[in-house]
Amino acid sequence: MPKTKTKKKTKTKPKKKVKAVKKKAKKKAEKVKKKVEKKEKPVVKPDKYYEGEGRRKTAVARVRIWTKGSKEFLVNQKPLEKYFPTLELQKKALASLETMKCLDKFKVSVVVRGGGLSSQAEAVRHGIARVLILFNPDFRKRLKKAGFLRRDSRMRERKKPGLKRARRAPQWKKR
Repeated sequence: MPKTKTKKKTKTKPKKKVKAVKKKAKKKAEKVKKKVEKKEKPVVKPDKYYEGEGRRKTAVARVRIWTKGSKEFLVNQKPLEKYFPTLELQKKALASLETMKCLDKFKVSVVVRGGGLSSQAEAVRHGIARVLILFNPDFRKRLKKAGFLRRDSRMRERKKPGLKRARRAPQWKKR
């Protein structure tokens, strides 16, 4: 008796079920799209600004400059003269702008935290120098020569046990 080859039947899903699954997937995708569209709200920035960060000791200054708008200098939402009371601190903070002769060209907003007033002023100077380079890369050479781009990495040394400060020993008394 000759053997006849029979084809094995593979299981296939009926076409109705496949179509139903595709429809469900499309509906889910549409729902997800609608949710995403509802959540996304366009962020409108009034003007283009440049942002940078400056540091000194433990002080960190986040600097933003705008080319448009009123030409003011705000530090933590206060005018520069109120935040940095001495002329020396004001000159430190404005040094990078003075070097580039851009004092009255920008609206500057700074948020500075940590450290003392002197280190905050130097952090502001460092941040402004970084932002000016983003604004115009040609400024880099003069700012680097003035030393405003290098982050001053000197930090306070930690206190050691048995000493009053990092190195100050208690006063020694012979008698």
